[in-house]
Amino acid sequence: MMQVLALSPDQLLGRLFVDVQLGRVFSDSKTFVDCTPKLDPAEIVARYEAQKDAPGFDLHAFVFEHFNTPKPVAADFISDTSLTTTEHINRLWDRLTRPADTPVPHSSRVPLPHPYVVPGGRFREIFYWDSYFTMLGLREAGRTDLIRSMVDNFAYLIDQFGFIPNGNRTYFLSRSQPPYFALMVGLLADMEGTDALLRYLPQLQKEYDFWTKGEDDLSDAHPRARRVVQLPDGLPLNRYWDNTPTPRPEAYRQEIELNEQAEQTGVASTVLYNHIRAACESGWDFSSRWCTDAHTLATIHTADLIPVDLNCLLYSLEAILSEAYAHNGDHAHAALFEQLAADRHALIERTFWNAETGFFHDYDAVQATQTPALTLAGVFPLFFNLATPEQAAHVHDRLKEDFLQTGGWVTTLNHSGQQWDWPNGWAPLQWIVYKGLMNYGFTETAQLGRNRWLALNDKVFKATGKMMEKYNVVDAALTTGGGEYPNQDGFGWTNGVYLAMDAERRTELPES
Repeated sequence: MMQVLALSPDQLLGRLFVDVQLGRVFSDSKTFVDCTPKLDPAEIVARYEAQKDAPGFDLHAFVFEHFNTPKPVAADFISDTSLTTTEHINRLWDRLTRPADTPVPHSSRVPLPHPYVVPGGRFREIFYWDSYFTMLGLREAGRTDLIRSMVDNFAYLIDQFGFIPNGNRTYFLSRSQPPYFALMVGLLADMEGTDALLRYLPQLQKEYDFWTKGEDDLSDAHPRARRVVQLPDGLPLNRYWDNTPTPRPEAYRQEIELNEQAEQTGVASTVLYNHIRAACESGWDFSSRWCTDAHTLATIHTADLIPVDLNCLLYSLEAILSEAYAHNGDHAHAALFEQLAADRHALIERTFWNAETGFFHDYDAVQATQTPALTLAGVFPLFFNLATPEQAAHVHDRLKEDFLQTGGWVTTLNHSGQQWDWPNGWAPLQWIVYKGLMNYGFTETAQLGRNRWLALNDKVFKATGKMMEKYNVVDAALTTGGGEYPNQDGFGWTNGVYLAMDAERRTELPES
């Protein structure tokens, strides 16, 4: 039985929430939504309304009297830079691991029944797509127990809410993130056998139902519904979407300010917030990839776009559903999903491939044309073996010529100031490019990018004692920048990808 979606802090606290966020009580808007009320929120709100207009009222003092404030994850961890990076990461796992949650009244945290790894820093909860890349490192560390418990947590969330939220917070319950659950189950099946496919088959199906809900309602007159979009030829693909027409609670002040910019160009606030939230579902929050003007976030139009990476991930979900149903002896459903995967494969090539640029592009469903942006999302067809050898060769050449930098692969070629753009590199995309190139035999280039990334991680760790959320891959002497919050250390998916890449590198080294 699915749970009723819990109220988020902005809904619980009303005017108090707005005043705290716009009053800059905390420098980071996420801090307040992660605070835990000491009393029933209705009582706190009543006290606020009674006191706020009194002479000398101190909002800062009121908040600290009525809320417990969160602390960054592993903030007191003292790194030993004499260790290797691998040794440091393996020491850090326990500090990034939370035990099964004990429910806390009025907390924004959605309690999970099993232990899990959080990214670190300001990210004190599980995050959906981060967790797959974290699991890659847990596999190398021999922590199968944690992988299994995290997959169980995601299965629990699917059963509770009908989908996997962005993270286990009430303010994340209107959106998901890139659908990696099938890859997580596949990873566990590789370690424990194909019975894992049967164990999670019900949740795999529910995940698919969530992403395809509304498909039966598509028509020429109504070509978009929830996360599905009808192409001009009448066939469906998927988009990122969140229909909540309000600022995100965890970024409230920034989005109110962004809306003021957007209003000058005639963009309705409800439309802006829809596109912002859709970009957050993509995980790429934020990137010029989503904007009509690469340098102006107020031109964001994420929900108009059909992303190549999302549709590759859903291909993998269809493929694993086919395998799971076959393993279960349900040959009718196995054949159905095999055909759905084949159909999506054909649509991916037809919709996203651009022979002139030699790359895969996102598709603008409103303008019925590909977007011009070249981004590492265009490498996902290689990761899932969906490109032809000729297409892969062209992608390889563009990657090597334009994206490969001294510290690894840069995310996009646009200098927008957003964190998912030049000059930043991110661990999950380093893995996607590395494995994608390896799939097509471009071993030398794959290893070159991998080794540059690992060297950059090592260099920053020796200098700072930290593993970072993202890195400047163009100039390692500069800090990584862009985005609505400072760079975070910890860091779950960086740790995971480092261990996975380092393990592959060590297999290539000659024995001493």
